[in-house]
Amino acid sequence: MAVRPVATETEAQAARLLSLDELRAQFQATGEERYHHKHPFHLLMHEGKLSRGQLQAWALNRYYYQSIIPIKDSIILSRGPDPTFRRAWRKRIIDHDGDATNNNDGGINRWIKLAEATGLDPEQVRAGKGILPATRFAVNEYLNIVRTRSLLEAVASSLTELFSTKLITLRVEKLRQHYPWLAGGLDYFEARLYQAPEDSQFAVNYVYDNAKTRAEQELAIQALRDKCDILWAQLDALYFAYVQPGWPPPGAFRIEAS
Repeated sequence: MAVRPVATETEAQAARLLSLDELRAQFQATGEERYHHKHPFHLLMHEGKLSRGQLQAWALNRYYYQSIIPIKDSIILSRGPDPTFRRAWRKRIIDHDGDATNNNDGGINRWIKLAEATGLDPEQVRAGKGILPATRFAVNEYLNIVRTRSLLEAVASSLTELFSTKLITLRVEKLRQHYPWLAGGLDYFEARLYQAPEDSQFAVNYVYDNAKTRAEQELAIQALRDKCDILWAQLDALYFAYVQPGWPPPGAFRIEAS
């Protein structure tokens, strides 16, 4: 008669489902390690060391990311089998695309306003002219994640919102301090200060309720790591092209000589 091996204490601990607080702590630890608040490009921004041209490059390239957020959320919405989930997730699309019936301009238009405050032509920004190829590759990979992985992982990938409020608060303070000419374009960040906490609370609860095994919880944590890597990669591209060594590729936005 075969003897069933007894699981070691370590194996049993590894298989145990995390509590809601433990899962949230794992997400927070991921953000502390990998979120782009520590990227050198953001550190330069918050120290007031970026030029107007470098901020223009940031606003232009970040627009590409902002423009795909409602597309990303539409993909997730289409995969949700539960009407309650779809109603809750639909809010995210409205937050970015806007809603004329409620006089809501939406996050994309607010970002255009920020880009315009840097001195960019808003129509050129909308057209995506001059966006770095690496930005497109990184952002498009985010769409691949929400298309090809499980719905649980797609939802978890949105959880950078857990960390964004702290960064946005700091960013608004530093942009006002160091770049006062941007003051009229900061509406996007101010709206996200109340949108992001609400969205992240829903997403954390969804992951906790729907991850039925520790392995599924680990997949959700990995999806968040991958999203953090995507955000970091976008800043890597900006730093290489516009800070050091300062080599924008052919066809990319060029900073005008001052």
